Amino acid sequence: MPFDRLCRTVDEWCGRRDRKDVFMQIGSTSWRPENSDYSLLLEPDEYAERVADADVLVMHAGIGSILAAMKHEKPIIVLPRTARLRETRNDHQIATARMFRKISGITVAFDESELIERLESLDQVSKPAPLSPTASSELISALKTFIHAA
Repeated sequence: MPFDRLCRTVDEWCGRRDRKDVFMQIGSTSWRPENSDYSLLLEPDEYAERVADADVLVMHAGIGSILAAMKHEKPIIVLPRTARLRETRNDHQIATARMFRKISGITVAFDESELIERLESLDQVSKPAPLSPTASSELISALKTFIHAA
């Protein structure tokens, strides 16, 4: 589903700040950025290369996006999609953003004005800790409890 709200906000910020170093994957939408380089969709290899080369990632709050940023130890700013605005079917990304904002290296904005504030403070965004190859004991315990309760 298109996420024009995120892309428009970043593109407008790029125009105001004369940023020429921003690249966007915008998805299937009729809207086009005026101030940023972009692609509708990237092949997996090119996506991985773009993530690896980025200084900071600005993305929706999908778990795959967040984990990709963490895997590459890239600072990330997330703006969750909302069902109210028909950007997704439910508000799972809001719940994800609330949980991940507790982790260093993941900066959350819940609306466009917060996103602008986060973009204005890019120099203060830190790298996330590397992902562990194993699950924490807390996660394993929570999953066991969930499974047994079902």
